[in-house]
Amino acid sequence: MKKIGFLSFGHWANHSAYKTRSAADTLLQSIDLAVAAEQIGIDGAYFRVHHFAAQLASPFPLLAAVAAKTSKIEMGTGVIDMRYENPLYMVEEAGATDLISRGRLQLGISRGSPEQVLDGWRHFGYEPAKGETDAEMGRRKASEFLDKLKGAGFARPSPNPMFPNPPGLLRLEPHAQGLRERIWWGAASNATAIWAAENGMNLQSSTLKFDENGKPFHIQQAEQIRLYKEAWKKAGHQREPRVSVSRSIFALVTEQDEIYFGREKNQTDQFGMIEPTKRAVFGRNYAAAPDQLIKELAKDEAIQEADTLLLTIPNTLGVDYNVHVLSSILEHVAPGLGWR
Repeated sequence: MKKIGFLSFGHWANHSAYKTRSAADTLLQSIDLAVAAEQIGIDGAYFRVHHFAAQLASPFPLLAAVAAKTSKIEMGTGVIDMRYENPLYMVEEAGATDLISRGRLQLGISRGSPEQVLDGWRHFGYEPAKGETDAEMGRRKASEFLDKLKGAGFARPSPNPMFPNPPGLLRLEPHAQGLRERIWWGAASNATAIWAAENGMNLQSSTLKFDENGKPFHIQQAEQIRLYKEAWKKAGHQREPRVSVSRSIFALVTEQDEIYFGREKNQTDQFGMIEPTKRAVFGRNYAAAPDQLIKELAKDEAIQEADTLLLTIPNTLGVDYNVHVLSSILEHVAPGLGWR
């Protein structure tokens, strides 16, 4: 059995073929899709975060709206770039959102990926400390976020407060009990996956990772997950971790499916430079008739290692078509692989 969610990048553009021609279209349709996904049995609604782009950015208003409109589905991110964040304010936003959801928030964070502008986090008022890289700054902020999520008091109260204080040091409010255990780290390398395990975070692994040995993508990703699980066990955490992988999977069951995604049949992995000094491997898309998809996906070692599968969706094609995409996987593919 696997949890199956969708992952939306939340694109919009004034394009004649798009159902999402504005930011408002994307936001409102994202809420509608989460509601519809819950109704058909999808387990999670996840959203990508990109700044300075015509895509979803600040996630908490959207996540809170999804939380208020649904009752069972998980909602989360994949991922929030911590280089842009104030960790303490983020604790308050995440706590409020989780309480609205009654404990369904699954928050993916990371040090971030290459962005639309040079050093975009500087425009948000953040600078790495002396001798610190921006990636190290992102991990430092993540560590502070995790620490403050625990709910321990750390701030000395004023002797003349506006309202009476409880005794002792004060914590950030509202506090969401258990949210600390529902934070995920988006890891692009084996080393950061191990770091995530050591720090008690669940693991998100996307459709690309740094190329560390030239092997096929799903093999490298499976190796990364196994290293993560070994590090988790070694760290002595008392709970079982969760691991998600992302995939673009399209069951071709209608003529419209063939028109949209038939050209993606028989794709292969790709290798390329995602950063000036970092070679990455990009996982293939899957598009085929259901019986063929079942055969191909059964060979994907990383999916076998994960407990959660996030299906990347073409959000610009609208709510109805994406419900069809998700339903096709649930009805025609998942049972044949033992996911349902």
